[in-house]
Amino acid sequence: MIGNLFVLVLALLADRLVGDPPWLWRRLPHPVVLFGKAIAGMDGWLNRPDFLARTRRRNGVVTIVVLLAASVVAGIVLHAAFARLGLFGALAEIILVAVFLAQKSLADHVAAVASGLRRDGLAGGRRAVSMIVGRDPETLDEPAVCRAALESLAENFSDGVVAPALWYAVFGLPGLLAYKMLNTADSMIGHKSEKYLDFGWASARLDDLANWPAARFSMLLLAAGAWLAAGRDAASNALRIGLRDSGLHRSPNSGWPEAAMAGALDVQLTGPRIYGGIKVSEPMMNGAGRAAASVGDVETGIAIFNGACSVLACCAVALLALFLVI
Repeated sequence: MIGNLFVLVLALLADRLVGDPPWLWRRLPHPVVLFGKAIAGMDGWLNRPDFLARTRRRNGVVTIVVLLAASVVAGIVLHAAFARLGLFGALAEIILVAVFLAQKSLADHVAAVASGLRRDGLAGGRRAVSMIVGRDPETLDEPAVCRAALESLAENFSDGVVAPALWYAVFGLPGLLAYKMLNTADSMIGHKSEKYLDFGWASARLDDLANWPAARFSMLLLAAGAWLAAGRDAASNALRIGLRDSGLHRSPNSGWPEAAMAGALDVQLTGPRIYGGIKVSEPMMNGAGRAAASVGDVETGIAIFNGACSVLACCAVALLALFLVI
């Protein structure tokens, strides 16, 4: 685990400073794109509309088991190959781990929403937020654009930063690749549409399980980030609202970081929203908070997020130091 923590610390630093350079992924396929192609291939083969519901559910179980097994094997092979290359192999593993983290890219995408609103008004905010959320941007007014950006920032902090870091720290590359495969499968086939209700059932349930620890840890990290960015009262409110309102979210995990962010900023988050023309009704988290989120809230949310990422890196350094001493 010491080796994993050492690599993780450097990968967190690299991702924070460099992120995902667009020029690289214009020339090479991102690993998540390859995961998506594998999932789509299994989907086309095993999720035919003429199959019975029970057959589609069974095939969905087979699909995710095969994909996770392949990911674990790939992780074992890659780690073994990197270990043979000494320092160059360690550098390659650091880069690969950094690729699967989303600190800088997530902050940049959310910052683009704030910049779009300030520069081009509602139209600019809608364009930017459409890059990070699935809801129809044309249904959003400015406060709703800001809420959507903050919700995406908080949720993706958990499954785009904290969860990959935890799975790599404990299980190395096999754990990281398996987690990212599972998370990609959940985003592609884990929703409750007619086509995927049965086929994606196993992926969705396993993703809920895989994200359980990270979601709760992310609440604590966001509270710490709120302390750094906005003071003790914001941190206390993040913890209080996170613990109280996390269960109001339809997801068993997303509510933890989103409620913490709502509390830290003292704004209402989630509530009714529209995806693909279908209205999703949920109660507001932090219902006593301010109803209208602002561009300033988005910018403060990014500062909280950056603080939480710093605390995560410090936790990894402290754990590494502890293991070295022991």
